[in-house]
Amino acid sequence: MKQEKARVLQIRGVPNERQKQFFASRTRYTAYGGARGGGKSWALRRKLVGLCLCYPGIRCLLVRRSYAELKANHVYPILREYAGLICYRESEKQLTFPNGSSILLGYCASNRDALRYQGQEYDVIAIDEATQLSEYQFSIFKACLRGVGDVPRRMYLTCNPGGVGHAWVKRLFVDRDFRADEIPEDYEFIPALVYDNPVLLQADPDYVRQLETLPQKLKDAWLYGRWDVFEGQFFPEFQQEVHICSPLTVPQKGHRFVALDYGLDMLAALLICVDADGNLFVQNEICLPDLTLRQAGATVAMLCRGIHAEYAVASPDLWNRRQDSGKSGFEVMQSVDGMPPMIPADNRRVPGWRILREYLRPQEGKPFLRISSDCPVLIRSLPALLCSSVRPEDAAGEPHDVTHAPEALRYAVMSRNAWKESEEHVDRNFRFPSSNTSKIPF
Repeated sequence: MKQEKARVLQIRGVPNERQKQFFASRTRYTAYGGARGGGKSWALRRKLVGLCLCYPGIRCLLVRRSYAELKANHVYPILREYAGLICYRESEKQLTFPNGSSILLGYCASNRDALRYQGQEYDVIAIDEATQLSEYQFSIFKACLRGVGDVPRRMYLTCNPGGVGHAWVKRLFVDRDFRADEIPEDYEFIPALVYDNPVLLQADPDYVRQLETLPQKLKDAWLYGRWDVFEGQFFPEFQQEVHICSPLTVPQKGHRFVALDYGLDMLAALLICVDADGNLFVQNEICLPDLTLRQAGATVAMLCRGIHAEYAVASPDLWNRRQDSGKSGFEVMQSVDGMPPMIPADNRRVPGWRILREYLRPQEGKPFLRISSDCPVLIRSLPALLCSSVRPEDAAGEPHDVTHAPEALRYAVMSRNAWKESEEHVDRNFRFPSSNTSKIPF
């Protein structure tokens, strides 16, 4: 009987140092990226194929925002690199290996797409361009990372600054700002720049020159992988080195008030100090989810404990009566001991954002608004706020978890100032008044 000769497939390519670090990662969630041209896609493909070859029968999922992008960026390159080894079934959207391992091919352009994966199980999940997915969509895929076999359970993400998922990727992998139910040891970030990819630098030196000619913010994000600036950022004026201050620099004297944005999903309450010149200091914050109206009132009262807050400005919808109780949210919250006198906010969005922008813009080297480092949620949320795709003068509603604290800050500045503005413009001669202006409460 004639014995079949074993077929050997030679796979070319040598990983750079960052790619080697990515291949060696054993954490549950590994994010790889930062800048354009760092070799992320090649590394992600090799990682998945390597795992499939090492663990017979392993079940992987490779996801991108659209299936067309997935085919162009991964399926076709995989079939070229591993010709004859991997079988592609278009109807099943699946790549299969001779040892029974498989890579299922998925897409996620909406929450409805994400819900299609709910309840499914995968040993390894790879999300390409993870910043294009919301945190809710990411959470659905996290729940799918499970199984009973003796194989690793890991998730790999590639990412660039910007996009709807910028805030949660930055929080978890760059800032490492974890919530109570998140284990820090489960998350690893491997930064990658185009300068880390000698293959690309040699093959296409013009690519770097193209990145170097981009507008400054795009260049910072795409060439240098900076996560604090990106295209689509609603408040490019915000700079941590300018607007963040030590709690010790907040004036001890001065008037104080509270600004709050309340919803069942989140209460964001900010304690604001106003100095003698009318400058604002965000002194402290409390941001908590799932509070009833009475609990929210008690939380605000706790924020003001030992401090005389002269008023609390809140969204005017709290003054609407509720069908279940016949009482307004204002009545419920105001009845809590220690709650400052409440006033409805001027909640016009575009004028409010414009006034807040003026507060952030430095004049003579100093801004009119500074934020204590004791306010991490506001500090994280302001630079993560995106422009609305429908009305660029307004902030986007997604990612929703970064909107609450900026909304409260918008109520704060709208409660403070005398200004000449309309829906169309802010007076170019506008100057922020000192605290003795008649239209200011104090």
